Amino acid sequence: MELENPIEEARRYVTNAEEIIQKAGYDPEVKSYTDSKYVKTAGDILWKGCLIALDAVLHVRKGKGRPSIEKYQEAAGKRDRKLLQYVNNGYNTLHLYMGYDGTRGKKLCDAGFEYANSIIDRCALLYPETPQA
Repeated sequence: MELENPIEEARRYVTNAEEIIQKAGYDPEVKSYTDSKYVKTAGDILWKGCLIALDAVLHVRKGKGRPSIEKYQEAAGKRDRKLLQYVNNGYNTLHLYMGYDGTRGKKLCDAGFEYANSIIDRCALLYPETPQA
């Protein structure tokens, strides 16, 4: 079920990722999660939520194939410099460190959630005034 408002849909992904990361088992002694599988899943869900919000604002899904991160970076740089910074940080933390590497450090995972919310919040500001290409 996809919601009509892509920003609300992106926020729903963040909520889902919050539920998933709880299953990772936090060890306060070493300040990290114990199961990287859930960290990877949460990172992937967060990044996908960000892509939903970014697609609503940047309109990079034109033509054949999937858009690369470079297309998102280029479009974000032209649209909003702050959004570009959020995209760069979010991509590295959510997609690479969490989703791909499965890093278990709590501080990095917490930063990932912050970056996801920053991307979505910035897109929410830009969404109503997005010119349709």
